[in-house]
Amino acid sequence: MSSSIEDLLAFDEEPAAREGARRGGRVKALLKTLAVAGALAAVVLAGLRAVGLQVSVWVVVAGALALLAVRRVTAALSPPPPPRAGARTPTGEEDGQYHWGARDALRAAINGWERPLDWSGGNPERFAERILPRLGELADERLRQRHGVTRETEPARARALLGDRLWTFLDTPPRRTPSPRDLAAIVAELEKI
Repeated sequence: MSSSIEDLLAFDEEPAAREGARRGGRVKALLKTLAVAGALAAVVLAGLRAVGLQVSVWVVVAGALALLAVRRVTAALSPPPPPRAGARTPTGEEDGQYHWGARDALRAAINGWERPLDWSGGNPERFAERILPRLGELADERLRQRHGVTRETEPARARALLGDRLWTFLDTPPRRTPSPRDLAAIVAELEKI
């Protein structure tokens, strides 16, 4: 299974939620909060009156609302609980949140390039052994998807489409490891195919 550069970087935006549904959810949450605050205030007032203390109803209601607001803020700021042993970690799509520990395809793709690039830095043999074949596969995939050829099936046409600089780079192992600027130029040329 292969993917193009566009597939890795594509982003499909989710449709925006309807305003009416969002407003209805906020009203429902507000009513629930007010009901809980009222119930909490009633219990506190009953307890205070049972021991003979008189406190204004509005002070107790304000205290209950403040307590609920602090609880809501701290719940929003607290980190998620650690996963249970043996429990399946959600991917982020299941609960609508991003999980740093979850498998991330973009991070895996970046690591698939970052580690070998670091490992081959300063060593042209390692670069030719690890990175050059991957770049060649990318070039072949781009040629196949866009033009229906590969470097192996139609070398003359592939060379014309790639250009002499990119063809020479992919065909000849370099004497030195390319700089990040040179690699960026090569990738830019690959994206133009």
